[in-house]
Amino acid sequence: MTADSAPPPKDGGRRPQLETARLILRPVQEGDAERIQELASAREVAATTLRIPHPYPADGGIEFVKMCLSLDPARGECPFAIVPRGSEGLIGLCGLEPEFTHRQSEMGYWIGVPYWGQGYATEAAAALLRFAFLDLDLHRVHAAYFSNNPASGRVMEKLGMRFEGIYREHILKYGEFLDLHVYAILRREWQERTRGNLE
Repeated sequence: MTADSAPPPKDGGRRPQLETARLILRPVQEGDAERIQELASAREVAATTLRIPHPYPADGGIEFVKMCLSLDPARGECPFAIVPRGSEGLIGLCGLEPEFTHRQSEMGYWIGVPYWGQGYATEAAAALLRFAFLDLDLHRVHAAYFSNNPASGRVMEKLGMRFEGIYREHILKYGEFLDLHVYAILRREWQERTRGNLE
């Protein structure tokens, strides 16, 4: 199996949708461009992410959606739109970057500023872990946060992810070198934490 290959999706290639008590996580759609543009344009969001620039490009939302639509969400490649139940508009994005040769993935997430502090990132990321281990059959998921964003670290700790180390002054953001704090969880650790809650 090469780095570009993946096991056949268990759902036969259907675009996956994940659900939690309060949220629906669905693949990004064409109609999401304007909302992504609005939320990703906040400097506070860009400050906590590696790949969102500030100022956000005028066509950033459109280009991001085009990129998502070129990927295969059944393989876990496409970010999920985080949508509260009963709402049409997304409040953030989350996703995986699976590397199937070693059955591992990086996980990332961001939430629009008006929705901070309500537990949405933790809830969405928990659904991602379930998808990673049960649907994609991965062995390990890791994530990282900047030293100026400890709230993201608390999300990882709530998920049972373990601290693995710090890449010192690894990221240059807004002219400041920031440490990158790395966390990870293995499939067996996740299974132990979720025992009794699996279908």
